[in-house]
Amino acid sequence: MRRIVAANVALIMTGTFWLGQSAWALDTTESTQIKPLVDDTITALIEEHRIPGMAVAISVNGQSHYFNYGVANQETDQPVTDETLFELGSVSKIFTATLAAYADASGALSLSDPVSQHLPALEGSAFDEITLRELGTYTAGELPLQFPDDVQSEAAMIDYYRQWQPESAPGSHRLYSNPSLGLLGYITAQRLDQPFETLMAETLFTPLGIENSYYQVPDAQQTHYAYGYDKQDDPIRVNPGMLDAQAYGLKSTAADVLTFVEANMDGAELDAPLRQAMDTTRRGYATVGELHQGLGWESYAYPVALDTLVAGNSLDMILEPNPVENLDPPLPSRQAALYNKTGSTNGFGGYVAFVPDEQLGIVMLANRNYPNQARIKAAHQLLSTLADAH
Repeated sequence: MRRIVAANVALIMTGTFWLGQSAWALDTTESTQIKPLVDDTITALIEEHRIPGMAVAISVNGQSHYFNYGVANQETDQPVTDETLFELGSVSKIFTATLAAYADASGALSLSDPVSQHLPALEGSAFDEITLRELGTYTAGELPLQFPDDVQSEAAMIDYYRQWQPESAPGSHRLYSNPSLGLLGYITAQRLDQPFETLMAETLFTPLGIENSYYQVPDAQQTHYAYGYDKQDDPIRVNPGMLDAQAYGLKSTAADVLTFVEANMDGAELDAPLRQAMDTTRRGYATVGELHQGLGWESYAYPVALDTLVAGNSLDMILEPNPVENLDPPLPSRQAALYNKTGSTNGFGGYVAFVPDEQLGIVMLANRNYPNQARIKAAHQLLSTLADAH
């Protein structure tokens, strides 16, 4: 797979112009052909939302293109580069879910197993009736978005799960939850009997060629770790928390995330368990309207309207329980679908999307947490224009 690297682009362009779909055509897949479209779209996004820096990576027909904007550190004016590390927030979940699906593919567990089967400390609790798959699809019975503030140790976490009571029947409602998918990652590591971070490195990162992704950024990489910025423009980075690595703790480059996206679009060279695991994460296990909930990934039939994508990533979908229709058997992974995932920490905002049928994928990482609607609008515009052009 040939990587084509675009030069760093200034934060503010002068004399920008609009490249509508009817006025723009893709004659080649060189970055120089794609760059004006990306510059126009991303520069407007940066200006509107006061984003200090962004890294954008786009895959077109198996070729990778990288575009960097602005600064990773406002105090030093350090520019965003191909090596800049961003906090992925909940984009981390697509990696965690793949590890769980790998454990399923290799026979270490079954996603249809009750949770307590693999975590004996929860025997006799509500988790006797909740499956690992329901943890991965946020349908365990309305686990909350975050742990209570007093859950600060592993023992307190286990006690919290033991005492927790579902608000709805398992499998009946979707409520987006870090403790839900985080527990799936925790149990997977317990079952495979290795630290979670070690498993991710050995099982996913090394086989896929993901070279600059970390849960704890090593000293040698600290100069590449961007600062996030809050609403007051104060520098900020993510705080430790229970199951943070599993749910929202990965730091990565746009190039590494795009490598993961490209493996999802074309995993022919992967070994069978890893290829099967990626396929498992892209299946549809439950639906909320037009959203098909996979493991980590969320998908929509393609082509998909912008309004549909915005609704599927809205605050109502994140903060409120929504009734689901379970799919049994699950919907197979689809080529004619758009898969996506948002992710945020207090100082960072990311978006990842791809369409297998079009062989198009995009990764957008920013060191400000700006609205999901704006991320999706920009990505939808880029993907739609590129799809029309090739």
